[in-house]
Amino acid sequence: MSQPRLFTPITLRGVTARNRLIISPMCQYSAEGGMASDWHLVHLGKFAQGGAGIVMTEAAAVVAEGRITHGDLGIWTDAQVAPLARIATFLRNNGAVPAIQLAHAGRKASMQRPWYGNAALTADDHARGDTPWPIVAPSPIPMDEGWLMPHELGIEELAALRDHWRAATLRAAAAGFEVLEVHCAHGYLLHEFLSPLSNRRTDGYGGDLAGRMRFPLEIIAAVRDVWPDNRPLFVRISAVDGIDGGWTLEDSVAFAREAKARGVDVIDCSSGGLMGSATAARLPRGYGFQVPFAAEIRKQAGIATMAVGLILHPQQAEDILAEGHADIVAVGREALFDPNWPLHAELALSGRSEGVFDAWPRQYGWWLERREPGLRRLDGPALPFRTARG
Repeated sequence: MSQPRLFTPITLRGVTARNRLIISPMCQYSAEGGMASDWHLVHLGKFAQGGAGIVMTEAAAVVAEGRITHGDLGIWTDAQVAPLARIATFLRNNGAVPAIQLAHAGRKASMQRPWYGNAALTADDHARGDTPWPIVAPSPIPMDEGWLMPHELGIEELAALRDHWRAATLRAAAAGFEVLEVHCAHGYLLHEFLSPLSNRRTDGYGGDLAGRMRFPLEIIAAVRDVWPDNRPLFVRISAVDGIDGGWTLEDSVAFAREAKARGVDVIDCSSGGLMGSATAARLPRGYGFQVPFAAEIRKQAGIATMAVGLILHPQQAEDILAEGHADIVAVGREALFDPNWPLHAELALSGRSEGVFDAWPRQYGWWLERREPGLRRLDGPALPFRTARG
């Protein structure tokens, strides 16, 4: 049987991943002072052991004021490099390419951790020690009624932010990450510049599409300038706002072309998030509901894309690649449900009856291989994929 495309290596610049599966950034809201902890090491390390080709950290704030919550990961100081380097080393030693997402939350900064309400900070949050800080945005438009009013960024502040992104990129390189993603999605700062609903500026950083794209493209260029040339650069976008008068797929195609011209290698195609939480539903949700965005941008902009969004089944992921809709498939919450999803998917797609655990960590495969004959006698042809979502 031929090798499933999902499990063929992919090379981007000088980096080769063992397969085309990436674990999406998923905020854990569990950092202290922006510092990665043992929680982050174990959380991300599971996915490397589970067979993913690329494992990406949650959003790491380039400045302290750019955090979504008090529990966000950060990369605004050199002190944060060492714990991140520990994670990158573990991921690499367990076969995964270590990746990091850099971000600034903009007007969605200084909010509640999700298990406390995922909304504006309240007196109860203040009592827990989660007090608000001043926030910034392209325009002084709050995210919603009752939320903090952001300060409109001035020209000198934009220049300072470009320097912060550069410095964060250098720290990411020093920590040993091999893929870097610039977060331009989900209603955070760079997405706020892109969308006409959140950017009402009348200077050169607002107005028409070119003006609204200007600052995100400047950030991309600044990052690419200091990110090693042999390491790929991803950009996550919300392909559509899903709101009347907002950012459209045609805008995303134009932005992807400009990003490619500045050295971006992959467009990570999500959607929504301008209003409400990053995962707030603005589109009808079904299996692979965002895949058409990846397909259209890949076709129209001539750039590699990453598909994400309710991709739960191995054959579904394989078909996305085989049909040319994307180059990489991202799995997020399904990996929380099953951290070994890539290994299980490989078993399901390969049809192997021998050496089925060769790709597993040897500390696990050694045991499982010896258990398999007895289970085959008990279960018959139902093996080797015994999960709830086979």
